[in-house]
Amino acid sequence: MSSRSHPAVYPLDIEVTEGAADGAENGGLPDDRVRMKDVQGMPGTTSGLALRLIQFAFAAVSVAVMATTSDFPSVTAFRYLVAALSLQCLWSLSLAILDIYALLVKRCLRNPRVVSFFTIGDGTTSTLTFAAACASAGITVLISNDFNNCRENHCTRFQTSTAMAFVTWFAVLPSFFLNFWFMASR
Repeated sequence: MSSRSHPAVYPLDIEVTEGAADGAENGGLPDDRVRMKDVQGMPGTTSGLALRLIQFAFAAVSVAVMATTSDFPSVTAFRYLVAALSLQCLWSLSLAILDIYALLVKRCLRNPRVVSFFTIGDGTTSTLTFAAACASAGITVLISNDFNNCRENHCTRFQTSTAMAFVTWFAVLPSFFLNFWFMASR
């Protein structure tokens, strides 16, 4: 027998928090960082899917209303609105399909590369949508208020389409800001 003593191990009930495993380099103290849980509105959540579907719906209505007028191709701002919101429709629909897939297979879409792709896409499409809505609003005000030429033109359709473009932009902003916040906080 050896004369050395063997240490006795007594298990303790210690609650391990996220970040505690990362705290080994801090002397065993847990980090101050907390990993983000499912924030509603982020990609792969039900409210994120709802935001994408709202974006798609308002963009599609705006394009449909503008495209049904016969004289929209004669104004560059209106053609730009249709092009920008068509791109927004494609972007929102494709990300809605991706959200549906992620929800069905219970997959997390918070990979930093994926989130930065979403952020860049949302930033680009929201900028294009806002610019197109502003340009169309300027032309609509010019036609209706300055020229008083609404009888020959489709002012109510132009105004409706422009309003839907602004609502689309407001619906894209939460997606952009949530993704940007996630990128900045990691």
